[in-house]
Amino acid sequence: ASLWGVRAKRDAAAAQVPDWETLREDAASTKRDALARLPELWRRFEERASAAGAQVHWARDAREHNEIVARLLRDRHVSRVVKSKSMLTEECGLNPFLEARGIEVVDTDLGERIVQLRHEPPSHIVMPAIHLRRQEVGALFAREMGSAPGLEDPDALTAVARRDLRGRFLAAEAGITGVNFAVAESGAIVVVTNEGNADLGTALPPLHIACVGLEKIVPETRDLAPLLRLLARSATGQAITTYTSHFRGPRPLPGSELHVVVVDNGRSRLLARPDFEEALACIRCGACLNTCPVYRRSGGHSYATTVPGPIGSVLAPARDPGAHADLPRACSLCGSCSEVCPVKVPLHRQLLAWRGVLADEGHVPRHRRAALAFL
Repeated sequence: ASLWGVRAKRDAAAAQVPDWETLREDAASTKRDALARLPELWRRFEERASAAGAQVHWARDAREHNEIVARLLRDRHVSRVVKSKSMLTEECGLNPFLEARGIEVVDTDLGERIVQLRHEPPSHIVMPAIHLRRQEVGALFAREMGSAPGLEDPDALTAVARRDLRGRFLAAEAGITGVNFAVAESGAIVVVTNEGNADLGTALPPLHIACVGLEKIVPETRDLAPLLRLLARSATGQAITTYTSHFRGPRPLPGSELHVVVVDNGRSRLLARPDFEEALACIRCGACLNTCPVYRRSGGHSYATTVPGPIGSVLAPARDPGAHADLPRACSLCGSCSEVCPVKVPLHRQLLAWRGVLADEGHVPRHRRAALAFL
């Protein structure tokens, strides 16, 4: 019910924008143009970012990404890190990688902090703790933060988390963020949040490490306008998110550093598949999850992958078809996901295409193939 409410807010927000479909066309065109020119755009980004004082690193896979981040922290003797919400670092398993090396990592997005304390992955790419009731959060905070037992009021629980996190922000020696958009023209990165945690996490420590997937680049600053107008409305029904922060180079303070880690981790393989490359246009708004009748009933953890729902069911088989062959079949093919996608990714068509590809590659169970042979 709560997810369908978010879908309803998205529809109301879209209805208030007269040029909504034009925005979708513009955003889709921008993302597809960028995907067609990734090497050129990333070369330009590196040149402009380096000129502004940032350092750009390249990671072929999750392990290489984690090793780069760990080396940057180790070389600066960092043992306490605050991290803003980032599905890429979840995908790469960064938290346990750093913790195994003695580095404390604190997620500062409230939903991410809740699931981190529960030792479980996010269940939604925008609302990580949507699967929990406030009573469960109250019991968790009483156990982990010493709040009053039985506390259930959302504002009071948020205040408890804020008090706990403030000291962790002040003690942090580095801040790690995700990236919503990287701009080739300027070498800037854009981080979108509702809580301001990314701003605080990068304003206090001297070291900022930004982790970005290969697909997140756009050619020019002006390309951000339609994407930002679509993102918040599609995700939560807001006209715009509370914080849209642009970073270009390190802060103008002695000892400040900005490092951008660009990650492939299977994205180039997906780009090489014409039937599925458009999935890389995704801007991670979560609208397809909110409208999907299967996701809304089964929940994100049932997908057993970092990004659940329709978009996750397209992305996951490209990375590991054997492990995620069932996901494209967990779909009614109703087309609602494609209808709400702000960048017009034809998700239901891609899920149907995956079924054929996975069957041809031998990833359909033997008993299923035997049953189909009688039809």
